[in-house]
Amino acid sequence: MALGDLMTSRFSQLSLAVSNHVIDGNVSSGGYHEDDVAYADLMSQRRDLDAASTSSYSNAVTSTATVPTTMAYLPQTAVLCELRHAAFEASTPTGPSDSGLVSKWRPKDRMKTGCVALVLCLNISVDPPDVIKISPCARMECWTDPFSMAPQKALETIGKNLRDQYERWQPKARSKVELDPTVDEVKKLCNTCRRYAKSERVLFHYNGHGVPKPTANGEIWLFNKSYTQYIPLPISDLDSWLKTPSIYVFDCSAAGMVVNAFIELLDCGTSNYPGSSRDCILLAACEAHETLPQSAEFPADVFTSCLTTPIKMALRWFCTRSLLHESLDSSLIDKIPGRQNDRKTLLGELNWIFTAVTDTIAWNVLPHDLFRRLFRQDLLVASLFRNFLLAERIMRSANCSPISYPMLPPTHQHHMWDAWDMAAEICLSQLPSLVEDPNAEFQPSSFFTEQLIAFEVWLDHGSEHKKPPEQLPIVLQVLLSQCHRFRALVLLGRFLDMGPWAVDLALSVGIFPYVLKLLQTTTPELRQILVFIWTKILALDKSCQVDLVKDGGHVYFIRFLNSAEAYPEQRAMAAFVLAVIVDGHRRGQEACIEAGLIQVCLKQLHGCTQNEAQTEPLLLQWLCLCLGKLWEDFTEAQTIGLQADVPAICAPLLSEPQPEVRASAVYALATLLDVGFDSFRDGIGGDEECDDVEKNRAEMIIIKSLLNVVSDGSPLVRAEVAIHSVPELCWWISVDALFVLAALAHFAFGHKQHLKSIAAAYWKPQPNSLLNSLPSLANIKGTGSGNIVSSQIGPLTAIVRDGRVSTSSPLATAGIMHGSPLSDDSSQLSDSGILNDGVSNGEVNHSRPKPLDNAMYSQCVLAMFTLARDPSPRVASLGRRVLSIIGIEQVTKSVKPAGNSAWPSDPANSSSTPSISGLARSSSWLDINGGHMPLTFRTPPVSPPRQNYLAGIRRVCSLDFRPHLMNSPDSGLADPLLGSTSGSERSLLPQSTIYNFSCGHFSKSLLTASDDSEELLAKREEQERFALEHIAKCQHSSVSKLNNNSQIASWDTRFETGTRTALLQPFSPIVIAADENERIRVWNYEEATLLNGFDNHDFPEKGISKLCLLNELDDSLLLVASSDGNIRIWKDYTLRGKQKHVAAFSSIQGHKPGVRSLNAVVDWQQQSGYLYASGEISSIMLWDLDKEQLVNSIPSSSDCSVSALASSQVHAGQFAAGFVDGSVRLYDIRTPDMLVRTTRPHTQQVARVVGIGFQPGLDQGKIVSASQAGDIQFLDIRSQRDTDLTIDAHRGSLTALAVHRHAPIIASGSAKQLIKVFSLKGEQLGTIRYQHTFMAQKIGSVSCLTFHPYQVLLAAGAADACVSIYADDNSHTR
Repeated sequence: MALGDLMTSRFSQLSLAVSNHVIDGNVSSGGYHEDDVAYADLMSQRRDLDAASTSSYSNAVTSTATVPTTMAYLPQTAVLCELRHAAFEASTPTGPSDSGLVSKWRPKDRMKTGCVALVLCLNISVDPPDVIKISPCARMECWTDPFSMAPQKALETIGKNLRDQYERWQPKARSKVELDPTVDEVKKLCNTCRRYAKSERVLFHYNGHGVPKPTANGEIWLFNKSYTQYIPLPISDLDSWLKTPSIYVFDCSAAGMVVNAFIELLDCGTSNYPGSSRDCILLAACEAHETLPQSAEFPADVFTSCLTTPIKMALRWFCTRSLLHESLDSSLIDKIPGRQNDRKTLLGELNWIFTAVTDTIAWNVLPHDLFRRLFRQDLLVASLFRNFLLAERIMRSANCSPISYPMLPPTHQHHMWDAWDMAAEICLSQLPSLVEDPNAEFQPSSFFTEQLIAFEVWLDHGSEHKKPPEQLPIVLQVLLSQCHRFRALVLLGRFLDMGPWAVDLALSVGIFPYVLKLLQTTTPELRQILVFIWTKILALDKSCQVDLVKDGGHVYFIRFLNSAEAYPEQRAMAAFVLAVIVDGHRRGQEACIEAGLIQVCLKQLHGCTQNEAQTEPLLLQWLCLCLGKLWEDFTEAQTIGLQADVPAICAPLLSEPQPEVRASAVYALATLLDVGFDSFRDGIGGDEECDDVEKNRAEMIIIKSLLNVVSDGSPLVRAEVAIHSVPELCWWISVDALFVLAALAHFAFGHKQHLKSIAAAYWKPQPNSLLNSLPSLANIKGTGSGNIVSSQIGPLTAIVRDGRVSTSSPLATAGIMHGSPLSDDSSQLSDSGILNDGVSNGEVNHSRPKPLDNAMYSQCVLAMFTLARDPSPRVASLGRRVLSIIGIEQVTKSVKPAGNSAWPSDPANSSSTPSISGLARSSSWLDINGGHMPLTFRTPPVSPPRQNYLAGIRRVCSLDFRPHLMNSPDSGLADPLLGSTSGSERSLLPQSTIYNFSCGHFSKSLLTASDDSEELLAKREEQERFALEHIAKCQHSSVSKLNNNSQIASWDTRFETGTRTALLQPFSPIVIAADENERIRVWNYEEATLLNGFDNHDFPEKGISKLCLLNELDDSLLLVASSDGNIRIWKDYTLRGKQKHVAAFSSIQGHKPGVRSLNAVVDWQQQSGYLYASGEISSIMLWDLDKEQLVNSIPSSSDCSVSALASSQVHAGQFAAGFVDGSVRLYDIRTPDMLVRTTRPHTQQVARVVGIGFQPGLDQGKIVSASQAGDIQFLDIRSQRDTDLTIDAHRGSLTALAVHRHAPIIASGSAKQLIKVFSLKGEQLGTIRYQHTFMAQKIGSVSCLTFHPYQVLLAAGAADACVSIYADDNSHTR
């Protein structure tokens, strides 16, 4: 099965299992005591839910009439649970790394043994004086009997054989043999080898079988010229000749003496070469007190034979211990057919298995850093150490212990030797027939097949917390075999998918060169799995990009990306790999451009946007990111992109439903605006570039597109806009002016001077009104009904950091009702006076033509301040950081609202133009460099503010300009930054996050569900069971009276301004309350303990209008709606001090002219994932929180503002709205007109609707509306009558309404400290009166009421900060 099929099948099985688990999991859970029947009814009625919703609203009404009112609907949707919500606000980096953990797997320096020095001191026919030989005795040296020929000839033959044996392991190494040498000859040999090898490793092999044992001082013995004496050679001299890097092999008795002396030499620091301690390896045949084996079953040089001819030595030793020893002649071992490097032959198969076994033993026994040094750095050293493991096994059977430096743990009893014995026995059993018949077919061993099965078993049951799979080195070896390769790659892919720890293990074992080499294959079935494996590797380690480009691997992925038969998810992986290849790697960018990557990506994007049915968001996302990385800081690629009309192709992606796609499109477009950044900085790219009409047209498309997403619902998207959109333009032109306000960041680096001019105009003194200084801002027109100005940004302070200016400036943004608050409409307006006024007192030199009109800069200024006061802390921080970088310290002051006069507007201008709140200027003076000519703003002492100016404004009487030298030390903070020609300015900008966050997707498991998914499903199933059981109780139990005696808990929230709103958690005894100052506190009412308390944000203004729970059946999130329309969503809100932001956005895009307060109202609909929001605007905003996107703006069809909203808990898209004139309207977004019905139930006295409830007690045909006048009206949406039932609950003082979702009760509260509870038939079930306290203070009016969703519990908040909880008698008894 191909990897794509594997992934598709696994994903489909997973989703099927999840849906079955969620939908059917409750069927077998049974009922609850007396509610068995009701519980079963609820379950069966859930299947009929969708029957109530048809294409026609009239049909829907008819259908709903037939559905029992006992139907319960538990939403299956969950929102805001993606990776971006877990880490965005914390700015947790999840992208590829090129340091730390990942640097360990890659050998620091590849090493090669360039020279081999072989020293043989045999002195054949003369035994050394300290050795007494047994009879029969081991005689073979290099598989030659020295007594079978003349001594000199035997010596030469042995030397030649030894050289040949080493050359098989390192053919390119230069080998030189010295036979029975003197000290001078050895010195010459060593010096020659070091001179030839240069910085490469030198191997020194010493055979001392014909000389005495080494001395206690570690001296080895050589000869004098006449062979009459043994001459000692100190190890220190040998070290000084060979230097480093080096490897020594000592094959002699008591070889441990030499090792001990060498270690002592290194430890004492007396080595003759400073680097010898860093890279010196020793292999010795035995310990200091041991003598070499003399048994005739071994060769005399058994240690050397193990190191240089391991297969022959291993098989000879094994045959004497195998069941085959009677039927197999050991002489046949010398006739094994084949070559060691041909795995299809018997000898090649044995060598292959031996390599796999010894690698596996070393990997599982050695520390990984030591394994990489000895087994992956130098091919010859790796071979010698593999063979050393065999020498330890064989020689320990003869009571001899080979030793090494670095020292290795014992491996002679490792269980993998049993696997080797079995494989060897199977292969040797075929040997007689293969020798007898050369044409006989060799049957490969089942060793690798069995090891792959073992690896697969581990994959099924293993994890990060268990012992790593010992077969990993074998899987690496299997990649060499064509017949096993595909299966091995699939299993390897499964292993890598387990997490970054698995990728690091695979890289540490040496997988990298193998998978790099496989990119040269053209086998079609390997393409998918290779792309998957490289995705996992590059998700961990970015540094592999260099190797891929060097070997031409990028072409492999470009071809795969361009293939039509690959799955979109797999092409997204290829795009990810290519994005990493070009990320900050100029050679990679150049290579990919040469291979046509831009054209391939644009072709894929065009195909995806044309064929919406097959659009894969992940592919769109990574095509954009790949393009963005490809032309980031690369002018040539940017030029190609503009010529290919990239803006027109990418701009539609800004409205895609997935926030990641939108943010990636912002990134791709914004990095394209880098054109001119480097060229201007380097003094290239003259006026003809700016005169290029096509380029300017593309530039305008990009800027307008980016300004349209300033108000996007996703902080991830807005962050990209804040980082990129404005500060990228400013290197295009250089005109003088004040400062860049960069909330759209790389745009400001390109057009800093124009933006400075706009900002300078803010402070321009005018005789009549402040607004006259900003004609283009003051005349921005909305596209909706009437002129709309967005919600206030609030008071800001701009401070140039050298202390020369301090500007108190309440600022506002211009907003558009439908779509972005920064619409393109303003570009059609006159901008006369802005730049001219800004330079009226001085001469300005333009270094370039101005490619953008002034209205665009005006919009950018507004966008910058909008983002600087974003409800998302991270986005706001990015905005303020960019402002700080360009020399503006922006401090937002916390302002408490003071009645209705918080934001007075100028009456002289309110009739002609919309009011721009809070543009002000400073009493001090300002000097900031404008690039080529710094400007100085000087102001005399402050005059008293005029009446027509906003509160806190200070008038400036004059503006003086005086030229300075460029980069003058007196020119302000922005001078060295914006005027710099170095590359450091980009490093000071905030860095994009979308790329790193997107990379995190590939670090997670893509083939299996996360480990916690089963726990989440079990938790949801339990909570669903609880909800269904209690819904049944609510609907089938009669509610007894609620009164003062029903109070079960009371909590003093200690809110200074009283409790504004409250919320009961469904599955925990927890109540959440908030006040006017947007303080939130969480209380356990059973244990009477405060769990948590925190501020919704740092600068509260209007209080909190509503609290909602998102995903209440899962890990719930707390949605906090402020009265200014800002939405903030929190997780872990019940844990003290551990609450975290999940998302934040402004739900209302603008408000009517002259409006002092938004008074936002919202409601949440879990079934659809929709958030409905309105207020002092002429429409109702419909936000899809799954998409984090404004999906519709529904005209309210009323001149009055919405004062209450309630959505259907059964049918997605249905909601009701109450208005300040007492009217109620029913909407259904599934109908063409959306407005279904308008009614005026509150006719006795026109008063605002205080509260509204849709489908009380799950009665789908009912709406409950309560007005401030005190009457409660019941409406039947299936009837044409305005009201179905009227309750006169209070007289002109109703302040709150609560409607139970499932129980047939409602509650209302009044300003007269009174709460009344009614049934849906109008019967009064109880009255709760607040009494005088013992201090004779009367408790304040009822400010909020809320029911528990699944129990008959009522929470009431009052103006005196008290929250009380009441339970009906039946519930309390139960």
